[in-house]
Amino acid sequence: MNTRNQWPVLSVVTGLAAGLLAGCGADTGGAGAGSSVVMGMSDDVLATDPAAGYDPGSWLLFNNVFQSLLSFPKGGTEPEPEAAKECAFTDTGTTVYRCTLNDGLKFSNGDVLTSKDVKFSFDRLLKINDDTGPAIMFPMLDEVTTPDAKTVVFRLKYADATFPSKIASGAGSIVDHRQYSADGLRTDGGAVGSGPYKLDSFDKDQAVFSVNDNYRGAAEVHNSGVTLKFFHGDRSALKNALLADRVDVAYRGLAADDIADLDNATSTGKGIEVIEGASAEVQHLVFNMDDPVAGKLGVRKAIAYLLDREALVGDVYEHTATPLYSIIPAGVTGHDTAFFDTYGGRPSESKARAALREEGVSGKVKLTLWSTPSRYGPATDDEFRAIARQLNASGLFDATVRSVGFDQYEKDIAEGRYGVYVKGWVPDYPDPDNFTAPFFGKGNVLGNNYTNSTITSQLIPRTAAESDRSSTDSDYARVQSIVADQIPVIPVWQAKQYAVVRDDVYGLEYCLDASTVFRFWEISKD
Repeated sequence: MNTRNQWPVLSVVTGLAAGLLAGCGADTGGAGAGSSVVMGMSDDVLATDPAAGYDPGSWLLFNNVFQSLLSFPKGGTEPEPEAAKECAFTDTGTTVYRCTLNDGLKFSNGDVLTSKDVKFSFDRLLKINDDTGPAIMFPMLDEVTTPDAKTVVFRLKYADATFPSKIASGAGSIVDHRQYSADGLRTDGGAVGSGPYKLDSFDKDQAVFSVNDNYRGAAEVHNSGVTLKFFHGDRSALKNALLADRVDVAYRGLAADDIADLDNATSTGKGIEVIEGASAEVQHLVFNMDDPVAGKLGVRKAIAYLLDREALVGDVYEHTATPLYSIIPAGVTGHDTAFFDTYGGRPSESKARAALREEGVSGKVKLTLWSTPSRYGPATDDEFRAIARQLNASGLFDATVRSVGFDQYEKDIAEGRYGVYVKGWVPDYPDPDNFTAPFFGKGNVLGNNYTNSTITSQLIPRTAAESDRSSTDSDYARVQSIVADQIPVIPVWQAKQYAVVRDDVYGLEYCLDASTVFRFWEISKD
């Protein structure tokens, strides 16, 4: 997701060329029972319009307010019908995908949801093509047709076996064509969807959600509403709000030491429980290939030889993350250890020095590492200072760290002002394609001026077209080998996922699974 915020492991999506048939209670919506829940999050929700949002906070909102044709069930990584009754590729080339809608679908305002709304949503997404939106996920989409009010047909420009997973994500959110402009973003902070919840209010401090009585889908709601409070990156305030019982759930943005302290609070009977989930969220060092310093392969190799991931995840993250030696994280089909195999698991000053000499670099390498903690986690600055110390301790680098706000950070990257910077990624869908095509395909999201024709023209198209995802291992191994050799990025760590809850709150284990979908409806409170 467009380098969605830092801070679940994924299994392969299989059988996507086969039909997806409803079988999970497509009519179980309705008013929730139980108490309302107050949840705190240090991330912001940057957009309420699905054509604009491509960050974790916004997708959390989308996944609860809007329906997609398909969705990921709790504990599962293969999409199942949601607004659709059934979906399937209707050709052997995985270029024509047909969905039939469920009966009785309505938006939260009572408007009937038909195939017209589905077509409108995708056409609108692509037409607006917002720089911060998820339109980048659908370069393969040629046209959407609607033979009747219940049928939607997607025609693809080229084969993409991962298309069902993409439309099951927040990018597949269906909006009411009567409530949204076809060529402009909604700017009033409102949202009209057909998901389990409706958005009652939204401002800079909180979003209030109530149960959508018009919802018809697979989710069974276990509360009477959710209030989402924003802490704008203030991890201490989020932690204190939980301890003071002002929020029931703390999610995203707690630092490693906060989690450790709260885990201790559990053992001392303070009514707190730490819930851990798997994650495929990753963080990379990114190199501007046109930069006069970072653009030198020998400099990048030296950094790869000196980076001590074990120290970072231990000292900075207190083992709330694990070292990552691959652009495809552990638990995802195609994962290997290309960077470990090439550069080792422990720092090597001698190999780093040799890499610089081979490049013709003499003297200390002056380097600035650029960070932005508000977007990539509260410990990012600490991590980058630790990386700078690792580099400088070798005697080969004179590295410093600069930290800027995210808006400025993104502008500066686009203008090529940074040589080395941080990017994080929360997967949009559980498939190796989502860890390769966005980074190394056409129009990649990293902004680092890296292209490789073998990856772009051969490996990515070939892997995307293969419906048997397990048969893509050799091609993904080649992608990872090329990246390890050329080093446009260095993978640093793979996150674990946490939520901290009061002891009268349940269901969080169903919100922290491999799909990355945080399901409000699974949370209950005594």
